[in-house]
Amino acid sequence: MQLALAQARQARANGEVPVGAVVVQGDRVLGVGHNQSVGCSDPTAHAEVVALRAAAQALGNYRLDGCDLYVTLEPCAMCSGAMLHARLGRVVYGAADPKTGAAGSVVDLFKSRRLNHQTALEGGVLADECGALLADFFQHRRAVTRQDATPLREDALRTPEARFEDLRTFPWSPRYLQDLPSAAGLRLHYVDEGPADAARVWLCLHGPEAWGYQFRDLIPAFLRAGHRVIAPDLPGFGRSDKPKRETAHDLDWHLQVLRELMAQLDLRHVVVLQAAGLPLGKGLQLNEPQRCEGLMTLELRADAATQDAFDAPFPDRGHRAALRAFEGLVAPDDPIVAEEGAAAAARALALFDPA
Repeated sequence: MQLALAQARQARANGEVPVGAVVVQGDRVLGVGHNQSVGCSDPTAHAEVVALRAAAQALGNYRLDGCDLYVTLEPCAMCSGAMLHARLGRVVYGAADPKTGAAGSVVDLFKSRRLNHQTALEGGVLADECGALLADFFQHRRAVTRQDATPLREDALRTPEARFEDLRTFPWSPRYLQDLPSAAGLRLHYVDEGPADAARVWLCLHGPEAWGYQFRDLIPAFLRAGHRVIAPDLPGFGRSDKPKRETAHDLDWHLQVLRELMAQLDLRHVVVLQAAGLPLGKGLQLNEPQRCEGLMTLELRADAATQDAFDAPFPDRGHRAALRAFEGLVAPDDPIVAEEGAAAAARALALFDPA
């Protein structure tokens, strides 16, 4: 099932519903597959069918006697029929599908004694992990749909969502607020991952030429520690709306937006993790002492391999007003930790982990 989950993640990376399947014969993997219906314009290109085709080619026989199929989602009627026709010995699935599942949720083709072959069935294997992958995918899809329906101020721009589709190293679902008073109708994007009642909250503030993607290597380490991570894109950056005028941007305004974000999310036990450049962390410490427990400034640089990702939110000059407004701004008084990625996360955890 872990192999099937890897296939499901590949489907998600390709913009397909994240379902993966594997056909095995004993310890031998005969075929793997993930959903490809959208990419192939093929309604039959479900993960199970793709895996069955590969297995049949490997054996040179469309009958797959003695083979088992693992799939992350309860199969539909089409795939269940193909499995029975292939004479599989056993089918194992992860998450149930209450809408189209044909292994017990809607109908149960595997229990039909009128068919001339019966295949053993087992469900619920790694169900939580399989289900979470699907839930995250559809949550992201709904967020994109809401984004398209959210009004945009006439004096602002919004980066097309297509600019972010290939960022496989930043998989967290987007969240939006559009009712912060100081933002005056601008939509603010932020990442919010980890338990709501975590003992530590990391508020990750990007630098003047970046966005939340800057913390892609640190977020997993904080989540593994059981902490909560909030990574907002300031107005003018990332997925947040972008005022067209450079004069719209000043540090006091951005600081007020962050204070309202912290209040709206009722953040407590916060350590501000600030990328060098925009000196906002000290302002939060001074103005929100009941929420903030620490501040750490990191030197996080882009490299040639990630530059396209850092440039994704800024397709043209119109989207770069905030970058121009803060060009050359640094925070010389803050201590800077030079480690990056996992090393920076380890240093932060060592300094501020409440354990």
